[in-house]
Parts: sequence; C-alpha cells; structure tokens
Amino acid sequence: MNLKFIKLSMAALLMFGSSYVANAQEISAMQAPKVVSPEVSPNNSVSFRVFSPTANAVAINGSWMGFGENLPLKKEENGVWAVTIDPLKSSMYHYNFIIDGVSAIDPTNPQALRDGTRYASLLIVPGESAKVFELNEVAHGSLSKVWYQSPSLDSYRRMYVYTPPGYDSGNESYPVLYLLHGAGGDEDAWSALGKANDILDNLIAEGKAKPMIIVMTNGNAWQTSTLRTIPGAAAPTRETYAKFQGQFEKSLVEDVVPYIEKNYRVKANKENRALAGLSMGGAHTITASTEYPGTFGYIGVFSSGIFDANADMAELEKKFTALKASGVAKYWIGCGKDDFVMESNKRLLSILDKTDFEHEYHESEGGHTWANWRDYLVIFAPQLFK
Repeated sequence: MNLKFIKLSMAALLMFGSSYVANAQEISAMQAPKVVSPEVSPNNSVSFRVFSPTANAVAINGSWMGFGENLPLKKEENGVWAVTIDPLKSSMYHYNFIIDGVSAIDPTNPQALRDGTRYASLLIVPGESAKVFELNEVAHGSLSKVWYQSPSLDSYRRMYVYTPPGYDSGNESYPVLYLLHGAGGDEDAWSALGKANDILDNLIAEGKAKPMIIVMTNGNAWQTSTLRTIPGAAAPTRETYAKFQGQFEKSLVEDVVPYIEKNYRVKANKENRALAGLSMGGAHTITASTEYPGTFGYIGVFSSGIFDANADMAELEKKFTALKASGVAKYWIGCGKDDFVMESNKRLLSILDKTDFEHEYHESEGGHTWANWRDYLVIFAPQLFK
C-alpha cells in the first residue's frame, strides 16, 4: 500500500477523532442533570422529579389521590422540578406529570401502563401487600397474543391467553377463567394494568390458587384488537352504542369458549369454567351468564351491576332463577364504597336476594379503580375450582 496514502489516512483519522472527542465533550456538557424518579425511601415516602427547565408549572396526579386532584412540584435551580409525598402503603399505583397543562409520563421511569388511549407511569411501593403484583422469583406462566375467528362478529380478533407454569412441558388439562375488561380498555388491560398473569404466578407459587388458564379478549364488539376498529364498522357513539348490546357476550360463549376448548388442554365443563369482569366487563358477565345458564360454574362481578335503572326486574328475576337452577358454585361481587356504580351494584344485590341466590359480597374502600380490581382478582382467584 502507498506510504503517502497511509500517512494521509492517519492524519484524517486523527482530525476526525479530535473533532469526535470535542463534539462528545460538548454533548456531555449539554446533557440534562441526572434525575431519579420515582425514588421510594425506606419509610415509603416517594420523591418525584422531572427535568423541564422551560416549564412554567408542573404538577403530579396519582392514583392514590382524589379524583381530579393534582399536587404541584417545586422548581429547583438546575431546571428539575421535584416533590416528596407522604408515605404510601405497600401497593401498586400509577401517576402522570402535568407539565403546563399537558399530561405526560415520567421520562425517567421505564415502566409505563396503557388504558385505552390513556398512558401512565407505574409505581410499586414495596412491602408485603405489593408482592402479589410484582415479578418475583417464582415459576412463571406464558402470556400469548392469540388471533381467532369470530363468526358471531364476522371478524378476525385478538385475545391474550395466560397458561400457567408447567403447561408447555406437560399434558395436564386445566380449568379456565374468562376475564373481561371495562369500558375504554381492551384485551391488553388485565395484563398491563391488572397484572393478572403476575398475580396468578404468585398465587399459584404460594399454593393459594389452582393452576388455571386465563383468557382475556377484547370486549368491544366493534374492534378486532387494541384500538383497531373492524374494517367498515364505525366506532359507537353514546347514541349508537345500544346496537352492540349482547353481541360480545354471544361471541364470547359461541366463539371464544369453543376456540379455547379446541386449541388448549382444558377441562371443558361448567365446573371448570369461570367468568369475571370489571365495570362494563361485569355487565358482560351478568348478561353472558344469564343468557347462557349452565355455561359457567363460577361468576365474579367487579364494580358493576344492573346499569339500566329502568330494566325489567321481573324478567331479570326469571333469568337469575334459571341461572341459579343451572348450578353455580360461587357468585362473587366486589364494589368500592365510593364507587359511582354503587346503585347499579345494589340493584344486582337486590335481585340475588329476591331470588335467594347464594352469593358473597365484598365491599372495599375506594371507588372505580384498578387498585380495587386487582385486589378483587387476588380475593376471587383462590376461590375458584375448589
């Protein structure tokens, strides 16, 4: 090789290297201050920080606060806004920063949650109560995204299926819990916000719940999957929503259940099928169980009830009487004292009382929140398939 070319190449490399080092030093000098957020102290107080030097006002909204409540952060000299809140009890929470009126996730927190089109950052305050929601050193099941044909809805749809530890390597058959989300959610909700797969991993590891399959499908009859509307169909409005009533429940029983029982090792009978849902999913649960009595042996209704104050109660009593006669091992209801659906919940309880339908009612603190729904799953799952 030409010696002159080598010398020129070396000179160019040295020049480029010097420029690269200079630019790297310049970029390093321009980097934002190191921010740690959230930071949980030993006494469970939590510090939140965000670098936003040009912001005029920054606040935080957290699931531990009251509805619509915000807490302002204080701006420090280096452009970092910060606040430390009083100790929180051990549990799972979510939060957002409000920066000049705009909601934002915490940019230094890699754990984010999605509920429909709403995004938030995840906070777990460690302790005994939070362990059931955490990714612990236990045997883990698998969470799969499964596409299936739904003739009832004339669409190709997606669901999440949790199979318990040992499913892939064994030949055992399992019971199934069909777990339904609420309005604004989709098939991702119970695993992302509800931590259903982590909860079951931990309950199974502790011997508190039987190994089971969990099926979490999209309860929005106008969607194929997360935020995707069925081709040619219009998303419903308040005025047109009624036309979708009953369609998902039909699809669940006539499409989803047969698909699962054909493609997974399950115990295909009422005694090994459970159905539960929150809010809208609770209403789906009520409809599916009463329209198809004898299909599910375990029923869970979370923060829901009879939403229609003008419903034909006499007709509903007939349906619940038929459901009771079909044989239900457990009918479990959970609702928060401050939940805005309490009146709907009371209408459901009144029907169960009037028909002498044996049931268990759990009334918790708080309202219409994932904090309650996760707890309800923790309580409900160990009672299944006994």
